Amino acid sequence: MMEKDMGKSQIIHTDGEDLIVIARSEYEALLARAGDEVSEDTMTARIIAATDAKIARCEDFALPAAVWAAIESGEHPIRAIRKHRGLTQIEVAESAGLRQGYIADIEAGKKKGSAASLKAIAAALDVPLDVIVG
Repeated sequence: MMEKDMGKSQIIHTDGEDLIVIARSEYEALLARAGDEVSEDTMTARIIAATDAKIARCEDFALPAAVWAAIESGEHPIRAIRKHRGLTQIEVAESAGLRQGYIADIEAGKKKGSAASLKAIAAALDVPLDVIVG
């Protein structure tokens, strides 16, 4: 006799003992958590492949750890990303159709920036809007 458990898992009742049927990915995840090095490597490869696919579909975004560290330590996201891209405030401003002083004021926290201007800045930096306003 079989009964459904969570997700695609199944419990099969036998005369001797119950058997649990789970997806291979769940099994490999369990092995990885238990310290099986090959399974851990397999899971890491799957995570990387899934993340790369999301980035390719523009569903996710990647920046170097140093950029995220700068943002987390208080640097304005626009400034941190602009510096990472090797752009000046003037270059970002021209690309976004804004004034350099306006970019400087946003980076310094003197101005918040309008929704339209932040969208234009995000496009100039080639990042999703939520990365610079989140």
